[in-house]
Order: sequence, then structure tokens, then C-alpha cells
Amino acid sequence: MRIADYMTKDVQIANPEQTIREAARTMGRLDAGVMPVGENDRLVGMITDRDIAIRGIAQGKGPDAKIREVMTPDVEYCFGDEDADDVLHRMGELQVRRLPVLNRDKRLIGIVSLGDLAMNGESAEAGEALSGISRHGGQHSQMH
Repeated sequence: MRIADYMTKDVQIANPEQTIREAARTMGRLDAGVMPVGENDRLVGMITDRDIAIRGIAQGKGPDAKIREVMTPDVEYCFGDEDADDVLHRMGELQVRRLPVLNRDKRLIGIVSLGDLAMNGESAEAGEALSGISRHGGQHSQMH
């Protein structure tokens, strides 16, 4: 099945000029640990609660620091028409639990998580991807 069949469509997008306080409040309200960051109708990064803690607060940045200062600018993503098994495999290799979903015009149309895929019949593959993600380090580790 296609990723578009599994993804969450109603995604809150942060602006890179917003403060990390605003991002944290929105994440708290949404009960989410990650938000895509968009500017001029394009995906320009991702901000996580970990980015706020490690790249923000731990580095001496205050709550009025801009999202742009702490976000991850190199964003991995998938396309809505990609096969779910292929995306799950890639999530395991990248060691990520969530990926933004774009259309072929590279516009954000949703976000997909391992949980979305596991809840919809892809549980064996999601478990395999999670075991790869749970290893220490990885592309999105703050250890770089």
C-alpha cells in the first residue's frame, strides 16, 4: 500500500522565525515530539523536543531563540505514492520514527510514523524498523 494511505494528513507546521517557546507549546498541545518546519510553502527542516533541549537550552539559548537556530535542516522525507514497505525499510536505515510525506511537487501533504504503519497492518515490518532505530547513534543522533 501507498504511504498516503497510512499518513496523518492534519500536520501542524512551524515557521523557522517562531521561537522555541512557541514550538514547545505547540508540541505540548499536540502531544507531539516533532514538527515539520516550513517556509514559503516548502519544507525547510524539522524541529524536535530533543533539538530544543540539546541544541537550544543546553547550548545556552533562551526560550526566545528562533526555531531556525536549533532545527535539523537536512530533512529526510518520502513521497505519498511510495510503497509502505520500502519507506519502513528506509526509516530503519535512517533510524527515524517519523518522516514528512511530500507530493511529487515537493509540497508537504502529511507525516507518517512507525505507529501509523504498525496500527494499519505493517506491524512486523514496523518492529524490524524500530529495532534498527533503537540502536545508539544514527543519522539523527545528537552525537554528531
